[in-house]
Amino acid sequence: MQVQAGSGAYFLFVAFVFFIYWANSGSRLWRLSVILLADYLFCARFGLFYVVLLPVCSSLDYLVGLGLMRENRQPVRRALVTFSVVLNLALLAGSRHMGSILNRHPASGVSWEWIFSLGLSFYVFQALTYTIDLYRRDGEGTSSLLAHLSSVAFFPTLQAGPITRVTELVQQFSKRPLLSREEGGRAFFLIATGLLKKALIADYLAENLVNRVFDTPNLYSGAEVLIAVYAYSLQLYYDFSGYTDIARGSAMLLGIRLPVNFDRPYLASNLTDFWRRWHISFSNWLRDYLYFSLPGKRTKFMPYLGLVITMLLGGLWHGLTWNFAVWGLLHGIMLAAIRGWWAWRGRPRPSANPWKHAAAVFGTYQFVCLTWIFFRAGSISDALALLARIGSLTIGLENIALPFAAVLIGSAALLFVKKQWHAAAVEMFASRPFYVHAAVLLVVAAAVQFLGGHGNAPFVYSRF
Repeated sequence: MQVQAGSGAYFLFVAFVFFIYWANSGSRLWRLSVILLADYLFCARFGLFYVVLLPVCSSLDYLVGLGLMRENRQPVRRALVTFSVVLNLALLAGSRHMGSILNRHPASGVSWEWIFSLGLSFYVFQALTYTIDLYRRDGEGTSSLLAHLSSVAFFPTLQAGPITRVTELVQQFSKRPLLSREEGGRAFFLIATGLLKKALIADYLAENLVNRVFDTPNLYSGAEVLIAVYAYSLQLYYDFSGYTDIARGSAMLLGIRLPVNFDRPYLASNLTDFWRRWHISFSNWLRDYLYFSLPGKRTKFMPYLGLVITMLLGGLWHGLTWNFAVWGLLHGIMLAAIRGWWAWRGRPRPSANPWKHAAAVFGTYQFVCLTWIFFRAGSISDALALLARIGSLTIGLENIALPFAAVLIGSAALLFVKKQWHAAAVEMFASRPFYVHAAVLLVVAAAVQFLGGHGNAPFVYSRF
């Protein structure tokens, strides 16, 4: 059984770490040792292979960091950061694709997918923030190997982020943590909402329509396929933001703050705005470490081409398939077109006309949903089959059950909850006594157990 975020085993694991961590929280050595042990125990549930691999790679990055902190000669600094980039990209390629490649030789009798069962994309992105920041002199490194190892593989972020700069985690781990009743309440609120998002919305939408339609679209009407596409957009949002809430809540229980990763993305009025709201830590990483690293920024066309290249590579990170390439290209081309339009006509101010703003939000959402078809489909031909079925304009809702419609409409309505309402709910919950927090979390866990879907479906982004 894997200790996947959101599972009962995961919360038992977090509780175990919590009590040991706070037992001697005044000692920095104790805190870092507990976190490091928790990190590698978390990895060990996916395979003992990782308990050897990650310390070796993290230690090499630590040595690179020491060199960058002490070395001023530019050729040496460039060689050091290049080594780190190559090391981590090789680790990324190996963890993502080696299992499937080796499984093409079944005579070996070894299930390589089991050995490489944990994708290390988010570890790699997090690790690269450290050496690249030190190379650019954008962050402060650490001379403590223990601090570096604990931070770079911090277990709440390991499966699906949010991607956090290692220099920021090191700084947080260096300070004595504090956990007030209110902060604990906020952590429990995040964990509870993450569970509800995942089990009662995302998994329900997937099990009751989305998976079936994307597998066999020709068995459904055009209207039902379109509804399934909209349902998938909500499934993906609630699944991924639910994971982020659980990760942030888990870290908060240890006195660590992780960055916000979603900010009502489907209310964006253009695609640029969407990427400031969706998977924020990933879009910031693409901007800071990939887009800004591309040459030719002062030329006329390179900034536009850079957007296309960045989003294409962002798409291929999800998988080396044509459908992910098309997903990335569509986003890159549209982002470049928006930038070009703004350069020609001037950047528009937020519209005071509510109808004009609503039209912009609606149009942006339709484009994003169009691209989600390529993202979710197994191949280009599957995506085209879905689009053809939608284009058939056949009307029929026989496969849309009333409970499914209620969950779909309700989850869509939740997108429009005002930020101040959500913040007020968080603070009201946080101000309650600790036993109220625990009782609510138990009720949520029971609701997930009895009302959620069958089994414990993995988070969508845990496979990337």
